[in-house]
Amino acid sequence: MTVQKYYAVRRGKKPGIYQTWAQCKAQVDGFAGARYKSFLNKEEAQAFLEGKDSYKTTKSKTASKKKVSNISDFDVVVYTDGGSRNHGNFKGGHVKESDKAAWAYHISNDGQTYEGTSGEFGATNNRMEIMALIQSIIRLNELKINKQNAIFVLDSQYVLNAITKNWLTGWKKRGFKKADGSVPVNVELWKQLDKLLPTVPKKTFEWTKGHATNVGNNRVDELLNETMDKM
Repeated sequence: MTVQKYYAVRRGKKPGIYQTWAQCKAQVDGFAGARYKSFLNKEEAQAFLEGKDSYKTTKSKTASKKKVSNISDFDVVVYTDGGSRNHGNFKGGHVKESDKAAWAYHISNDGQTYEGTSGEFGATNNRMEIMALIQSIIRLNELKINKQNAIFVLDSQYVLNAITKNWLTGWKKRGFKKADGSVPVNVELWKQLDKLLPTVPKKTFEWTKGHATNVGNNRVDELLNETMDKM
């Protein structure tokens, strides 16, 4: 069942509420300082359009402790996501060689957007999450915008914790081994990511709830699912 989403464009070529990402993208591509967001109901989209962001006016005890960055403070905004349709999403489950998996990224810079996605069979969700970040950084370098102030928005605690809690640094110091001497899963990807991270000197990492109202996160989820549909 497809969930209807509403894309509110507050600042763009033609502000308004749109029902598809393609319509929304047409209004924000090439528009400096564009402001847009997706919602699950039209009322919230209308409130955003009128400048009433619910996340700014409603604060819970948990939410007040978390700092949410202002996207407009960054030159480059990167959303990454990984996903899989496998049989290993439960305790004791295992990924089958025929299971589909994919990654995707969405980059915004100076009014332009750049996207990428690809898939493979028999890969885990976590592997795809790392791949998405790796591929996004490679693209930043190709576009020669990797030296600009960038924010990476992910819904993967697995990847974020490895970076923000210095797990990756610890593994590297021990020859890419955990404290108990075991080798981290996806170690070859962690090594590649470790080499790429310094190429983006001014970077911020932030978590977002997956499959919610973040238009960038919803877009990369849409991209990777389109990739799996074609596999």
